[in-house]
Amino acid sequence: MGRASTLLIIFLVLGSSFATYNLVTMLRHYGSSEGVTVADGGLFFDPITEMPDHVKNRKTSKAPFHVALTATDAPYNKWQCRVMYYWYKQQKKLPGSEMGGFTRILHSGKSDNLMDEIPTVVVDPLAEGMDRGYIVLNRPWAFVQWLEKAKIEEEYVLMAEPDHIFLRPLPNLAYQGHPAAFPFFYIKPDQNEKIIRKFYPEEYGPVTNVDPIGNSPVIIRKDLIAKIAPTWMNISLKMKEDPETDKAFGWVLEMYAYAVASALHGVRHILRKDFMLQPPWDLETNKKYILHYTYGCDYNMKGELTYGKIGEWRFDKRSHLRGPPPKNLPLPPPGVPESVVTLVKMVNEASANIPNWNTTGLVEA
Repeated sequence: MGRASTLLIIFLVLGSSFATYNLVTMLRHYGSSEGVTVADGGLFFDPITEMPDHVKNRKTSKAPFHVALTATDAPYNKWQCRVMYYWYKQQKKLPGSEMGGFTRILHSGKSDNLMDEIPTVVVDPLAEGMDRGYIVLNRPWAFVQWLEKAKIEEEYVLMAEPDHIFLRPLPNLAYQGHPAAFPFFYIKPDQNEKIIRKFYPEEYGPVTNVDPIGNSPVIIRKDLIAKIAPTWMNISLKMKEDPETDKAFGWVLEMYAYAVASALHGVRHILRKDFMLQPPWDLETNKKYILHYTYGCDYNMKGELTYGKIGEWRFDKRSHLRGPPPKNLPLPPPGVPESVVTLVKMVNEASANIPNWNTTGLVEA
């Protein structure tokens, strides 16, 4: 058994160099999370969890990190990248930032019309059919290629996504061999042990060694991600090929794959709840670094959330699949959480200052 498991890991490492959740699930999580209290309409908690004792308070010097953004050439993806890059530039120059260079890793296999606006490296997508309609599988393969071909000056890398907005200057939250990551409440390795054990054999330790994270946002030393990325890619493909795993993990499969790949390499993450927030469920942006606008925000004119039903007022990135949202989007009605108001204001500021925001080249015919 030990020999077979070892061969499995060797194969995974060397074989080749987001779901929408219903209101009840979300409320159950936010209403009962351990260590979380509700006060004045907001959520408050200790922002750092599971940091090893020897890591605490050890940082003494700046450690810049390179921002790496994986993307496609779809219009929907492009306008999000432009907003993200705009706010990267604004926050990078402020005190407290350890943000270094920036690369959009474009996994379409060809250049597009943002090459001169955003620093970009073009890499190949997976061979036709390999992603089985799950385009996110291109992400680990994109990182494998980028890490092989790019010359990255910084020692650390932030893995980011197009729908991330930097709220404030981001310091390096990692420490040496301990990357920093955001803990996702719906990534539950301990509750999926049967499936996890297909890819993380018992001799590697308890399932709790698999962190409740995805690959983004993660700040990690580049030598570590260079080791993890090929394993992450191969496990992602193996998980997608396994019907039981594919059904259980769905659109967060690639996130589980990164968590498992990291554990196989003995890498544990510092879990930072202040790394990111996700409107409309997180109500305030105070002391958070990244705003992730993956969920639709629907409200009636009384400022009441109507999740699952299109609101009288709404902001949903999926409403703009064919091109960028118009400039000067209307602000939400009174009573809507500050996090949602901030999201719209930041999109509006970006669109007002990015040249040629409504360029027809960004929109499909």
